[in-house]
Amino acid sequence: MQLLSILLLSVVSLLQGNTMVNLTFVGDAMQHAPQITAAQQADGTYDYSPCFEYLKDDIAWADLAVANLECPLGGKPYTGYPCFSAPDSYAQQLRDVGFDLLLTANNHCLDRRDKGLVRTCQALDSLSIPHIGTYIDQQQRDKVIPYIVNVKGMKIAFLDYTYGTNGIPIQGNVIVDFIDQQQIAADIALARERGAHAICVNLHWGIEYQLKPVASQRTLADWLVSQGVDLIIGGHPHVVEPMEVRHSQEFNKDVLLVYSMGNFISNQSDIDTRGGAMVKVSLRMEGDHAVILEPRYKLFFVQKPVAHGQNYVLIPEARPDLLRPDSRSEFTRFMQRAHDLVMSNNKGVPAEQ
Repeated sequence: MQLLSILLLSVVSLLQGNTMVNLTFVGDAMQHAPQITAAQQADGTYDYSPCFEYLKDDIAWADLAVANLECPLGGKPYTGYPCFSAPDSYAQQLRDVGFDLLLTANNHCLDRRDKGLVRTCQALDSLSIPHIGTYIDQQQRDKVIPYIVNVKGMKIAFLDYTYGTNGIPIQGNVIVDFIDQQQIAADIALARERGAHAICVNLHWGIEYQLKPVASQRTLADWLVSQGVDLIIGGHPHVVEPMEVRHSQEFNKDVLLVYSMGNFISNQSDIDTRGGAMVKVSLRMEGDHAVILEPRYKLFFVQKPVAHGQNYVLIPEARPDLLRPDSRSEFTRFMQRAHDLVMSNNKGVPAEQ
């Protein structure tokens, strides 16, 4: 019997060692007023399906794909900046295109105050879209966090925190996960206690439009590495910032650190905000923990509509043939600046070939 048990454990370990779990991350999925107008149909519904057509295969590649939903589903009237409220069909399209988890802890999550936060949680629940970062109350948070997904036998924990909410205070019982080291440490410890093989911490941090991380980001990243997390994935600056693989001597493993992936989709106009990066990484079990493998990025550009009936479309770097002639100059400038000013500073995170 003992020999049989050893053989079974060996087989399980072998299978785990050969099993790869693929993850995809994108940045800030926004909804400015012109985006809402472009998606509106004659019958009053909203169609976002053209937006993500050329990234569907990349999203489908992942066993689990994650996006930051940077707009409440606060109900009508739908509004853009500075206080967002997007149609529910926007989140539904993100789900339908393949996103498995939406992050909601960001500086716009209280744009429609507590009521909008509650409605966002309820709408995502009704659409069967997993979400973390904001909660109707402490009881709901306690049920959800740490959010652990079992993918092919690998347990991956996801946590999500924001630096703030644009000065809008919580007025009732809703919960926003703010960047608080004591709370983060407790969540990490609980995730580990509940058997997580890998821990991914998502952060809304940094300074908008800065092409390099600031000191507060670097300090927090250092601390998170010391806590033994495996992935640190950032957003908020609306521009791409460098990425790196850092080796943790204390835990003898590599950690993927992404300071900012920039915008996923938006109506912002500054050249560095006109696109973003998709980050792909694979995980594999080694013993009782997961290790990161083959982290890489893929750039894309947001092509804006110029005529009635057109919508916003994400154009991968490798597909300039999809561009309208009037978009080619901005596409080229965005890609050149992203590569030359940002990605040239990457450490161990190359472009996808």
